[in-house]
Amino acid sequence: MLRKEFIKISSLGFLGLCSCEIFGVKFNGGKKPLAIQLYTIRDALSANLEIALEKLEDLGFKELEIYGYNGTFFGKNKTEFLSILKNTGLKVISSHHTTGITDNGKGTLSNNWERSVEDLGFIGADYMVCSYLSPEERSPEHYKKLSELLEKSGEITGKAGIQFAYHNHDFEFEKFNEQGNVYDFLLKNTSPDLVKMELDLYWISKAGSDPLDYFEKHPGRFPLWHVKDMEKGTKGFTEIGNGIIDFKKIFEAREKAGLMHWFVEQDSGDKDIFESIRISRDYILTHDFFF
Repeated sequence: MLRKEFIKISSLGFLGLCSCEIFGVKFNGGKKPLAIQLYTIRDALSANLEIALEKLEDLGFKELEIYGYNGTFFGKNKTEFLSILKNTGLKVISSHHTTGITDNGKGTLSNNWERSVEDLGFIGADYMVCSYLSPEERSPEHYKKLSELLEKSGEITGKAGIQFAYHNHDFEFEKFNEQGNVYDFLLKNTSPDLVKMELDLYWISKAGSDPLDYFEKHPGRFPLWHVKDMEKGTKGFTEIGNGIIDFKKIFEAREKAGLMHWFVEQDSGDKDIFESIRISRDYILTHDFFF
């Protein structure tokens, strides 16, 4: 733990971090630990990986979703990265990957996926997620091929004991064909066992769709969520609790959804990102419905 961060947190009345308890939330006890998608702190990671992760640990986060695997983890080989995780007391739950259809980069679904699965298994990940489709991939032609690629990817991860999933943005909720929008098409044309969904609560809300409708139609299909809030009016990103998304209503349907893990995420904001994370954390820890 960074001493200056410890002092800062202690001065705010969060000394309970040292005993693994904040506002009654026991990270080693009966309630799930806080988790975050590392894309939130991408600039800090680029500056200094270990210091950035230590700051998250100082704020009470214990679980991570990572991104950007390209044969290395933020420039570290799998052994080095696992050592850093152990030193900071953090665990990787999930990892984001692109399809590789247009970029053909390492670590993608289309380029030596088996090696990616092997390395993510080495660091202990439970999920691997298709994170994003480039604008060039957003066509009927690509969507029809996508379901096959997702299923194939899920078959490979499944053999390694890792669950595969797909992460949405807002464009998936645009009308696609007679089956409805792109998201509906993917849900109907992939196996519920091979391809789960990581539901981004911000993007589905921005698109004007209701998560609860999808939980009813496809129960158990949504084990992962991204939890981030949306500003009133601008629909921009904001800290959890400072926006208009009704998290209480959504979390009340967690069992129907099949929720297993959720990650704080904030793509951008008007504050220092660690201050934004602190604001989100404080709101989460004072509202029991998140746990």
